[in-house]
Amino acid sequence: MLDRSLTLPTDTPLFGRHDGVPAGWAVSPGQVPYPQAVAAMEARAQAIAEGRAGELVWLLEHPPLYSGGVSAKPGDLLDPNRFPVFASGRGGQFTYHGPGQRVAYVMLDLTKRQRDVRAFVASLEAWVIGALGHFNVEGEIRDGRVGVWVERRTPGLPIREDKIAAIGVKLRRWVSFHGVSLNVEPDLDHFAGIIPCGQTEHGVTSLVDLGLPVTMDEADDALRASFREVFGEVEAAQPPI
Repeated sequence: MLDRSLTLPTDTPLFGRHDGVPAGWAVSPGQVPYPQAVAAMEARAQAIAEGRAGELVWLLEHPPLYSGGVSAKPGDLLDPNRFPVFASGRGGQFTYHGPGQRVAYVMLDLTKRQRDVRAFVASLEAWVIGALGHFNVEGEIRDGRVGVWVERRTPGLPIREDKIAAIGVKLRRWVSFHGVSLNVEPDLDHFAGIIPCGQTEHGVTSLVDLGLPVTMDEADDALRASFREVFGEVEAAQPPI
């Protein structure tokens, strides 16, 4: 059961811009190193806050790494030597990024939308849930647990809940950065080096793990379509690096 319902509107975007200006939509090929990506993202967020650049959603993949948000607990990093570990200013705890996972850095100007952090996070959840719906996957949210979850039902076994997408954002001068990560086809064993988001009772899954042979391009198409419903129109843009 969903802890709270999120209904996507049919006419007006849930968290659209007041002026209807489209956000940029950029996709980087290959794997982008984490430090360079974070630096470029923060520079773009500052430029948006200063009125020197437009909003941007930046889709990419990272090499394998662990990142710890502002609530990360040292004991949740189980294997610190497995992959590079980075401290991150985003919300949340430890997470994994790597090939086969679509990371979407979301740089939006909330002064042009709503200065409401709760509504923004709920909109990010609705965005991911809407994208999963394109593959007939029912994404769900849980009180007290960040991210998007799916129920795994196996005959004769208890219902299991696995995380399929993580959410971790930061706001500075009402401009967002960091964002979401959707597991398309990552190596799920790579999550074993951490306690993902501090959750010990639940697992991690991906679209391919659910038996869906989804490509990254197909996942991107679903994310773009759902983004338009939740946040409004987008237009093609160049990645910041």
